[in-house]
Amino acid sequence: MTYVADAHRYDSIPYRRCGRSGILLPEVSLGLWHNFGDGRPIDTQRAIIRRAFDLGITHFDLANNYGPPYGSAEINFGRILREDLRPYRDELIISTKAGYDMWPGPYGEWGSRKYLLASLDQSLHRMGLDYVDIFYSHRFDPDTPLQETLGALDTAVKSGKALYAGISSYSAERTAEAAGIMRRLGTPILISQPSYSMLNRWIEDGLLEVLGQEGIGCIAFSPLAQGVLTGKYLDGIPAGSRASERTSLDADQLTEPMLRHVRALGEIARSRGQSLAQLALSWALRDQRVTSVLIGASSVAQLEENAAAAGHATFSEEELSAIDRDAVDAGINIWAASSAD
Repeated sequence: MTYVADAHRYDSIPYRRCGRSGILLPEVSLGLWHNFGDGRPIDTQRAIIRRAFDLGITHFDLANNYGPPYGSAEINFGRILREDLRPYRDELIISTKAGYDMWPGPYGEWGSRKYLLASLDQSLHRMGLDYVDIFYSHRFDPDTPLQETLGALDTAVKSGKALYAGISSYSAERTAEAAGIMRRLGTPILISQPSYSMLNRWIEDGLLEVLGQEGIGCIAFSPLAQGVLTGKYLDGIPAGSRASERTSLDADQLTEPMLRHVRALGEIARSRGQSLAQLALSWALRDQRVTSVLIGASSVAQLEENAAAAGHATFSEEELSAIDRDAVDAGINIWAASSAD
């Protein structure tokens, strides 16, 4: 059956301006890091992506190596785009990234001009696109001159293969440096994508200030702390979860002190009439410098629960004080090394 988008798709989710740009992003965006590789039925993926757009989620975030296998999330998204969303392409923000390992040899990862531009061409081919809306440097490369990495982003934009440039997991210092380089090149940075959650608050120590000063938007990834802030680990480790498979979360990180904090946050969520996940997403959006939060979804029901957090980012001082007592670093920021350079 031919897909027809919901006529009321722009009525529910608020949109925020991305820095000082002309772009508005939904408060909740959909990331395809997990659940969109070849291990998941394409019809399940299709249902999630269709429902996301029907809810007003216009931003779909990918990377070259999302899967598994690498590249499969882009291929699957490209198929769904071609079969369902092609008439709505101009209503979508589609982003992809390059920086982590993608193919063998010395030119298949990090931040060289050769890798980034070759990867972008491959991503466009996999998705069947002429351009992406945002192309990111996925991580800072300490061994490649920043001018080279950012020059590749500048070329991507000026060639028409990307409309905007972004950076991910860059420290406050490197972000300020990158903003200056890109400003001189004439291609300002649209957006920064750092990890951020109630259990991983590193961006509050300088990065948000830099983003505000530079007029760069912020989209927080892993706002549910790799699933910890869904509450799924409070009674053990479910089969098939990230902790059980040791993908971006190790079972050893689920300490009893951390789980006590999570339980306390769950009580605050209940007092607000929210699930723990909804509280975590709303809290990450409490600062207007955060443009959007990036969620994953393994089902339509999970997507709908998380999307319902949009529009509820107002907190009393008492609520924020209570949250601060338990929103503490949990040692689960596996991207810390990149943002420390």
